[in-house]
Amino acid sequence: MKLKSDWLFSILLVTATLATGNLAARPNIVLIVSDDHGTDALGCYGNPIIKTPALDSLAADGTIFTDANCTTASCSPSRSVILSGLHNHRNGQYGLQHTFHHYQSFDDIKSLPVALSENGYRTARIGKFHVAPESVYQFDFVLSAGAANDPATVGRSPWEMAEQSRTIIEGDDSEPFFLFYATDDPHRSNAFTPDGLPTFDTYPKPNRFGNRDEGYPGINPVTYDPEKVVVPPFLPDTPACRAELAEYYQSVSRLDQGIAHLLDILKRSEKYDNTLIIYISDNGVAFAGAKTTLYEPGMRLPCIVKEPSQTMKSRTQDALVSWVDLAPTILDYAEIDPTNMKTHGRSFRKGVSGNLSGRNEVFASHTAHEVTMYYPMRVVKNRQYKLIFNIAHGLEFPLAKDLLQSPTWVSMQKQGLEFYGKRTPKALLYRPRFELYDLESDPHETVNLSDDLKYRKTRDQLMVRLREFQEETRDPWAVKWERE
Repeated sequence: MKLKSDWLFSILLVTATLATGNLAARPNIVLIVSDDHGTDALGCYGNPIIKTPALDSLAADGTIFTDANCTTASCSPSRSVILSGLHNHRNGQYGLQHTFHHYQSFDDIKSLPVALSENGYRTARIGKFHVAPESVYQFDFVLSAGAANDPATVGRSPWEMAEQSRTIIEGDDSEPFFLFYATDDPHRSNAFTPDGLPTFDTYPKPNRFGNRDEGYPGINPVTYDPEKVVVPPFLPDTPACRAELAEYYQSVSRLDQGIAHLLDILKRSEKYDNTLIIYISDNGVAFAGAKTTLYEPGMRLPCIVKEPSQTMKSRTQDALVSWVDLAPTILDYAEIDPTNMKTHGRSFRKGVSGNLSGRNEVFASHTAHEVTMYYPMRVVKNRQYKLIFNIAHGLEFPLAKDLLQSPTWVSMQKQGLEFYGKRTPKALLYRPRFELYDLESDPHETVNLSDDLKYRKTRDQLMVRLREFQEETRDPWAVKWERE
């Protein structure tokens, strides 16, 4: 009997050891989400002026995706997609998170942090959150948070964010961790009026993008000469715009220094090699023509992925990926059955160190930014063409307050400029029902081909595919194909 008991005990011990070993062997995961950062302001994406050595080094250790797309170019909606893997019309977060008029996700959504926690991960978040309800996007630990975009909040101090993340990184090694590190940088700064409403009005001075004269702990400010910044083609080359881009660059460089500290903590704790690190942004830069639009500067974003013990480094991947793919990709690396979550995406893990085939298109949408800014749009994009369905095309496109009050926009209006970048202001604000662009010959989306007979077949094929997507995903706005 004793021999049999000893044998049984040994089997149980080995089984438990193997289970624990497998759990510990699964990678740690760090998902870094910046706020309003486009590919226009990263050294590893080709900007010769901006200083982003930490993100450049992460890219050197990993893979850059050159056609990674958010599904909506607005903060809360995009973050809800990142954490749920579902398009907004299925997760319920249609616009900026406002519980008093129910701009929050449905209660029955299962999110990425919940799925990871249920499967043996310690989950923690720090910095900007801006989704709800908490019961849906539940983390085991909330390290620190604060008022969104406030220079006094921890989300504006990425070095402090990294320092506070030590408790998770250097903590219990018996379970892998998932860290959601979400900065407020490089979002525009806001102040508050006496009645408590946010304002971004700094004209004629540039918005500071979170920069402040007293600086931030652990940060050596990097300042830029407005005359030397690179003005993207979608923006006007004006002194006001250049001054704002210089502030934006400084905010990005601060963000980069915080990430440098985070990477250093991972390396010193000997966890860097066994950590999946993903860097993305929620949407494009906070200028009219990017953020809240589904033009390329708004939805085509940085995506840098460093695999655990990645052997093929400094890779560039041009495969189409979408933010609905992030949750399935992370579950894939965590060795968790993807059916743990219902998502609209698929893992792009194979594309990090190899080839990724099979996806020919991505979809995007926008319903509202702030609750009063209703302007639903739906988009299908393939490797060459993009079709935009402006469902509310009879309305003026509502600029978000931080864009409308930006010195770049205000100075353009005061000067009466005919063009705002490649578009006229009128073209930006008043849009036709459909927009069709050839992204190969017209990467800045200036020539609308939707009424060109030569492209009628292409347009009609994309219209069919977009409608199919809306019906497949039960988009309430699909009815507009027949009733508009």
